[in-house]
Amino acid sequence: MLMMRGLFFSSVALTFALLACVPAPMVTSAALARDPVAAPKNPYLADSTNPIAHHNSAQQDSSPLRGPEGPTRTLAPSDLQWTFVGPGHFGAVLSSRYTDGRRVYWSNGSDRITKLDATTFEVLAEFPLGDTLRFEKASAQAALDAVTNAPAEQKPMAALGFAAKTLVGLSGVYAMIDRNNELYVGTKNGITAYGDAVKGDPASPIKRLRQWTAPAGISGTFVGLNMTFDGWIILVSENGDVVALSRDFQTSHVIRLPHSDDAPAYTKTAEQAGRAGYGWVRNSYAIDEKGGIYIASAGHMHKVIWTGARLSVDEADGAWVASYSNGTQLGSGSTPALMGFGPREDHLVVITDGDKVMNVTAFWRDAIPSGWKAPANASSNRVAGFLPANMGNPDIKAIQTEQAVVVSGYGALVVNNQPATIPPGFPERAGPVLVGVLGNDSRFTPHGLQKFRWNAKANQLELAWTNKEVASPNTVPFVSVGSNLAYTIGARGGRWTLEGLDWSNGKSRFHYLLPDDNYNALFAGLTMDNAGNLVYGSPFGKIKIKR
Repeated sequence: MLMMRGLFFSSVALTFALLACVPAPMVTSAALARDPVAAPKNPYLADSTNPIAHHNSAQQDSSPLRGPEGPTRTLAPSDLQWTFVGPGHFGAVLSSRYTDGRRVYWSNGSDRITKLDATTFEVLAEFPLGDTLRFEKASAQAALDAVTNAPAEQKPMAALGFAAKTLVGLSGVYAMIDRNNELYVGTKNGITAYGDAVKGDPASPIKRLRQWTAPAGISGTFVGLNMTFDGWIILVSENGDVVALSRDFQTSHVIRLPHSDDAPAYTKTAEQAGRAGYGWVRNSYAIDEKGGIYIASAGHMHKVIWTGARLSVDEADGAWVASYSNGTQLGSGSTPALMGFGPREDHLVVITDGDKVMNVTAFWRDAIPSGWKAPANASSNRVAGFLPANMGNPDIKAIQTEQAVVVSGYGALVVNNQPATIPPGFPERAGPVLVGVLGNDSRFTPHGLQKFRWNAKANQLELAWTNKEVASPNTVPFVSVGSNLAYTIGARGGRWTLEGLDWSNGKSRFHYLLPDDNYNALFAGLTMDNAGNLVYGSPFGKIKIKR
């Protein structure tokens, strides 16, 4: 998230670093009409539905397009496309159109960069990230079958071994593609750009264009990736260094986040809690059209300003820092997502906090309204609202996620990714493996999705609905505004499914039964292409579910 979580991208990175060591009433159409306008498109990203992880620079995971709308059925082979791409391909970014009208999906994994034709889904080119490609189709299927066919009591440890084997070498999972159809992939200590060996030819081989490595003085590995609306790449290290990098990698600006002196103590606390690999910053970040960069560190939400010439944490430039509730001392597990963009709308940034029972927390992202009084027990006056994401169980003792908050309009969706049980002797810190690899096993399947909604008239965050029956074990959901549906990869009766929930009331509108374990999302996020097809990563493949 992986998450990598927020795509569960940070969850993936952190989890496998460890391995190396009742519906509410329907919202009225009048209420829907008052929803915020769509997030603005970043002119420096590719002109497509999904040029960056989490869909757009605002990190919302939602689209105005229509997607699949049912009815419930078992999908036929003609409804699906599955293409082998190797291990660790959590995200996929979609190019602008080439001069011949084609688009390309770029996907980065643990042993290769892959380029696929967006229509046919055929592999156009591969670029090895090491001396050899570690898996071919046959060996990949054998590795997956070893888990699928293991006796029930042996499945958890088989899953642990599968995760360690298939995701070794994974460094950068965040990627984005710019308006020149150049792919940027974040790495532990920098960033790499890839492109077409024959410029303008979507079927040409892949070429590594350039690399940038962090200079001395920047502390910790990089997490996340985003781009400002004037074309600067933003990178943030786990210890709080923020970098603005020109796309030619020739010029950079660096600033440190307030409270980053806390990073070493945080790392120690995380290690003591069995969370080795948790950085002080561990998720990606959102960017608005005015240069605001929204970063969650452990216990604080930050707004950094890119002025066009420099980075600033000065309040005089519009920057701010606010604390959030952090009972676990481990911080937020989510990538911040932006909500509200029009001049007369409320402008918010939303995360899940660090309490044992996480709260969905919304902050005013611009000036705090005059006379504003934060909700009772809020950790900062900048908190606009916070409510527990308890999945409808007020007695729940703990629930956390390494998954992004999905935002559409004034709505914010979170899911339950806690395994239903953890077998005796299984390392608790590796719990994400149970929902990642074995999320369709009823012993471990978590259930529950919960939507919150900002009430702009009352200036408060409210619970919109809770669905306790549907499962979303390990993927970042996606919202289609055109279909008024929230999609996720779920599980029913031991089968993987595509679930379609009514965005207004949370009721299940349909589900598709998927063929087998090759259709497990394994922490990948759902995305939508320009035709309304859903696309996501699986243990060794890329999948398209046709609209």
